[in-house]
Amino acid sequence: MEDIIKKADILVEAIPYIDKFRRKIFVIKYGGSILHDDAIRRGVLEDIVFLSFVGIRIILVHGGGPNISGRLREMGIEPQFHNGIRVTDEKTLQVVIKELDEINDQIVKELRTLGGDVTGLDGDEHIIRVEKKKSDRDLGFVGTITNIEFKRLARRVRMGRITVVAPLGESVEQQPHNVNADEVASAIASSMRAEKFVLLTDVPGVLRDPKDPATLYSTLTTADVEQLKKNKVVTGGMIPKVDSCMDALRGGVPKSHIIDARQDHALLLEIFTDTGIGTQFVQ
Repeated sequence: MEDIIKKADILVEAIPYIDKFRRKIFVIKYGGSILHDDAIRRGVLEDIVFLSFVGIRIILVHGGGPNISGRLREMGIEPQFHNGIRVTDEKTLQVVIKELDEINDQIVKELRTLGGDVTGLDGDEHIIRVEKKKSDRDLGFVGTITNIEFKRLARRVRMGRITVVAPLGESVEQQPHNVNADEVASAIASSMRAEKFVLLTDVPGVLRDPKDPATLYSTLTTADVEQLKKNKVVTGGMIPKVDSCMDALRGGVPKSHIIDARQDHALLLEIFTDTGIGTQFVQ
C-alpha cells in the first residue's frame, strides 16, 4: 500500500507541471551511443509518448553518429573528423542520408507501437536550410544552418503529433548537407519558440568533478557557464552540449536541460518533479 501511495503522490506533484506545459513545445535531442541501447531507447520513447498524451507538443531530433561510423567501416572507409565535425565527402554523405533515414523510420515505428501519434521528417522534407560550413580545411558536405522552415513543423505540431526530425539540411543549390544534430535541435527550439530544449546524453549533467555525481550543478546561468569554461570545469565533449543549450536560451527558449537518458524515466523526473535530476540552464 505504501508504494501505491508514493505513486499517487508523484502524480499529484506532476499536476501543476502538466497544467503549465500543456500545449507548449518541447524540443528533445536524442543521439549517440544511448540511441542504440534497446532498453534505454524504449524508456526514452515511453516518456515521450507520455509527454504527448498529457498535451505537450514534442519535436524529437535524433543523431546517428555511431551507426554512420559503423557502416563506413563496414565499407572499408575510415571515418574522418576535424575539430569534432565529421568530414563528409560524397560517399560519406550517401551513408549519412541512408543511416539517418533508417533511424528516423525506426524511431517513428517504435513510437507508434507505444501508442504515439507520430510523423517523421527526413532530409527530403527540406525544413533545414544551410550553407557550406566554413573551416580551416574542407569539410565536404557539412552545413551551417541559415534558416528553419518552421511552418512545416508547426503544421504537424499543431495536430499534436510527435515530430521526429533527422539532422539533414539543404543548400540553395538543393544540395543535401550533413548537419550537427545538437545545432539542429537548438535552432528548431529557437525558431519554434519552444518552452524547453532538452539534450539527452550519457552523463548526469554538468559536474564540478566528472568522477563524482554528487557534484552535479542542478541550475546554471549563462554567466555561470562562461565562468565554468574559463575554469576548465566544462571541457571536451561537454562544450558543444552546453553551447547548444546556451544557443537555445539566446534564441528565446526559457530553459534548456542536459539529462542522463540512462536514468529510468529521466524526462519525466526532470520535467514533472520539484527537484529534477539533471542540469537546467536559465538566463
